[in-house]
Formats: sequence, C-alpha cells, structure tokens
Amino acid sequence: MPEITITIGGRAFEVACQEGEEHYLQSAAKMLDDEAQVLSDQVGRMPEARMLLMAGLMLADKTASFEDRVKQVEGQLNERNAELEGLRNVAAPEPERVEVPVIPASVTDTLAELAARAESLAAAVEEKAAG
Repeated sequence: MPEITITIGGRAFEVACQEGEEHYLQSAAKMLDDEAQVLSDQVGRMPEARMLLMAGLMLADKTASFEDRVKQVEGQLNERNAELEGLRNVAAPEPERVEVPVIPASVTDTLAELAARAESLAAAVEEKAAG
C-alpha cells in the first residue's frame, strides 16, 4: 500500500492509499488544501484539528450544494423525459385533405380561341393602319 505525502494548510501529512489511487488522493488533498488556504487567509493561523474541521465543513457545504443542484437537474430531466415519452405516444394526426382547383379543358380551349381572335383583330388593325 503506497504512502504519499500531502500538504494541507502548510502542514505535511503521510497518508496511505490503495494502489493506483494516488492521483485521486492528491486531487482530494488539493481541494482540502485550497479550502484551508482560504481559512488561513481569512483567520490566520489556527490549530490543525480546527483547520481541518473547518476546511472539511466548507467542502461538505459545497458538495451538498452540488448534490442539491444535481437533484434539481435530475428532476427537470425526468420531467422532460416524461414529456418526450408522452409526445412519442401521441397518435399521428390525420392527414389534411387539400383540394386543388382544376381548370376544365373547355375553359382553356375557349381562352385559346379568344386569344386567336384577338391576334387576328390586332393583325387586321395593323394592316389598316399601314395601308
């Protein structure tokens, strides 16, 4: 079982840990040291036990705050998942019937005939105007 030296609040401690967990222990010690440094900056020198207690309580407070936030976000996620599941279970709406007007062939034939007559009249007017 490896032993490593960690420093918290300017004080060194020898701590044993499981093989391969040295990095996690050093990370945790750094977090505790950061809190101890805040205390040291605010209060000054204090007994080791009190410093460790206060730094631990500050970390516990942060952890509790994070846990509350995680629960809140999990609740929101569960609500969204339930809403999404409800939307997935809703039957698809019936397709709308769209009617497109169709122009009867007799109307297009009549319009073509009118256009031909208009062109014929225009040609006749042009001949009279030229002659």
